[in-house]
Amino acid sequence: MKKIAIIPARGGSKRIPRKNIKFFLGKPIIAYSIEAALKSNLFDEVMVSTDDKEIAKIAIEYGAKVPFLRSEVNSNDVATTIDVIAEVIEAYKKVGQVFDYTCCIYPCAPFVTEQILTSSYKKLKFDNLDCVFPVLKYGHPIQRALKVLVNHRIKMIAPENMQLRTQDLEASYHDLGQFYMFKTDKMITQNRLWNDNTGYIELKEIESHDIDTVDDWEMAEFKYKYLKNVK
Repeated sequence: MKKIAIIPARGGSKRIPRKNIKFFLGKPIIAYSIEAALKSNLFDEVMVSTDDKEIAKIAIEYGAKVPFLRSEVNSNDVATTIDVIAEVIEAYKKVGQVFDYTCCIYPCAPFVTEQILTSSYKKLKFDNLDCVFPVLKYGHPIQRALKVLVNHRIKMIAPENMQLRTQDLEASYHDLGQFYMFKTDKMITQNRLWNDNTGYIELKEIESHDIDTVDDWEMAEFKYKYLKNVK
């Protein structure tokens, strides 16, 4: 069973310039994803899909392969993760390399570890799933969510839950956007990252942080340092 880790990292980034290679506690943030994939010893190939020569150079320095640069059509703002993965899988197929399992690890995911990747693969394989990805439970029931009206007043989205106790409401989860591990053929044929035969790895709040702004970046560094000190 051959496995590939694909780290999609294009050069453009509007909110945080050069985000994918910006230094996160002493090294380019993409290095964390590369190192986690390599340390897991799961993958026959760890590669970075990029349109940017500087990103490619850094990726290679940290041990990933960059056998080709991403096509122009898959380097714009509207290209999807599936488009990028499909391009990589097809390129490898043309040179005789076919992978049974694929793991798409995002470049700004410093909280991903080799242990989390290994646990995800075991769950994927032994539970006969098509995909596994990490999730986090919402800290407060989404059934009690609020919305702001045009007159600057506040209202419950589902007012029927007003009198219900929060502990009686079903827990909800969200995708952490760190990685997806899946059977390659399922993703290619169905043209989707995950389907109804998908499992999950539940992480703790301290094990993740979405990074979209400079404030997010600083908070992620704070949480990462705290997490490593605790361990």
